[in-house]
Amino acid sequence: MYHDFYGFRENPFNLTPDPRFVFLSKTHKEAFAHLLYGIKQRTGFIALTGEVGSGKTAILRAFLSQLDADRHRTALIFNPCLSPSDLLQRMVRELGIPTQTSPSSLLDSLNSFLLQENREGRTIVLVIDEAQSLDLSVLEQIRLISNLETDKEKLIQIVLSGQPEFGQNLQRKDLRQLRQRITVHYRLQRMDFQDTADYIKYRINVAGGRGNVLFSRGALERIYRYSGGLPRLINAACDKALLAGYTENAAKISPRIAATGIKDLTKNTGANNLRLRFIGVPILIMLAGLLGVFYFSWPHLRISLDDSQQFEGKKDKGEKTFVTER
Repeated sequence: MYHDFYGFRENPFNLTPDPRFVFLSKTHKEAFAHLLYGIKQRTGFIALTGEVGSGKTAILRAFLSQLDADRHRTALIFNPCLSPSDLLQRMVRELGIPTQTSPSSLLDSLNSFLLQENREGRTIVLVIDEAQSLDLSVLEQIRLISNLETDKEKLIQIVLSGQPEFGQNLQRKDLRQLRQRITVHYRLQRMDFQDTADYIKYRINVAGGRGNVLFSRGALERIYRYSGGLPRLINAACDKALLAGYTENAAKISPRIAATGIKDLTKNTGANNLRLRFIGVPILIMLAGLLGVFYFSWPHLRISLDDSQQFEGKKDKGEKTFVTER
């Protein structure tokens, strides 16, 4: 809606991980370097972890696009909620290997393919995103796949990317064999304020804005405080801020306009919390009323409860209590 007003060729803050919009902050550059090092050294396993929205998928896509297509074959798996056999089938399909039926045939075909590619000087790179959702049996299948090697080197390089929970999962005792094989592990950090400001400027330039849109420093600070340096939240806040600026015919995004956009993002959550509070209070009052009616409507039960309390009190004082049948 605001593209023509601000002169954009496309949406500068789209949430999809387009490699053209990847901005390498200090922490993203380090992540990129770790990935390249692991592949070049043929370490076998590389782990990349980071918070939701920290830019892991964008980094992976940019990383794969930088690999020499003549020297690398890549497979990217997004949906890790697979069985071990489904994972093998997805791998061979992504690598262009003719599909077989049984898991043993799939492994044999994969091994033959890896050996042939290795003889021709190509490296196979398997990237699995959202690794925190991988089932234990699938992780074991991945470990077995990593056993495909020659006497000198690994035949396949595997990158496992996931949320911090994946790093916690690796500490399990039954995953120690896999954990010991991961020699390169990088934790993607949040961007600082300067990287956040540069990130916003970079995406505006890529989208064709080239200085036509200005975020004031105060607006940048508000967006940074809201997002905490997470790219996904930065994109959402900037998109709403530009929409708010468009409705006010403002070429410069002020702190107030940025706050309006952020408020639009958070109002639904606030409304839901308020709705829960207003619903919860009457329910508690109603339950208290029902308990009161129940107590006063059942005198025999109340007497029994009172007698029981007196009986317990007599026992505490050491008095003898006799029960007679009526």
